[in-house]
Amino acid sequence: ISLFLICALISLSSLAQTKSTKNNFDFTNRPSDHLMLQLSSDNWNNAPDSISNFKKGTSRGFNFYLMLDRAFKSNPKFSVAFGLGVGTSHMFFNNMSIGINGKTSTLSFNNLSAAPQYTRYKLSTSYLEIPVELRFFSNPYKINKSFKFALGAKAGLLLNAHTKSKSGYIEKISSKSYFNNNRLAGTVRVGYGYFSLFGAYNLTPVFKENVAADMKLLQVGLSFSGF
Repeated sequence: ISLFLICALISLSSLAQTKSTKNNFDFTNRPSDHLMLQLSSDNWNNAPDSISNFKKGTSRGFNFYLMLDRAFKSNPKFSVAFGLGVGTSHMFFNNMSIGINGKTSTLSFNNLSAAPQYTRYKLSTSYLEIPVELRFFSNPYKINKSFKFALGAKAGLLLNAHTKSKSGYIEKISSKSYFNNNRLAGTVRVGYGYFSLFGAYNLTPVFKENVAADMKLLQVGLSFSGF
């Protein structure tokens, strides 16, 4: 009986020490997705056939964010993160030009099928963004060897909008007049370790009201995060 009690006390003491160590773990210095790089396939949801039929190949985007992560003291598997970064989108078209420097009240999408002019044509936008995420890590002590899930949102301010065409020479036209200067998107990420799949859907349209169709950007792709 004495031997049993001694073994039980040792076990309880070891368990309490382990729990205490975990409770005293410094989450402020843990690797916790402070850096996020994202590559995406981009699409304009609700684009009319007169636009979507002229899309060429896979339009794509690149996003870069620096994040601060704060674990919940009551449950370190959950944390909230916020940061700053830049989100970009590059939409490619075939036999179409877009008059972003026009002076009319509506944005012109010009069908060039009858007389093709460009071998390459794209519309690019870039936004300064503030992302916020509610995060879950299955192993909060080893984030980079953990299943992860994040649900969030991001607000953006338009930095640049331009078209770039190639037809013997390269022509770049910049103008923000037809674009929404602000945007808001819902985001989701799910993955393991450094890599995850992500999606971002804009709740605000790409262009100003009554300028063009009510098209909203959808990004789906691969996210690298860690450190």
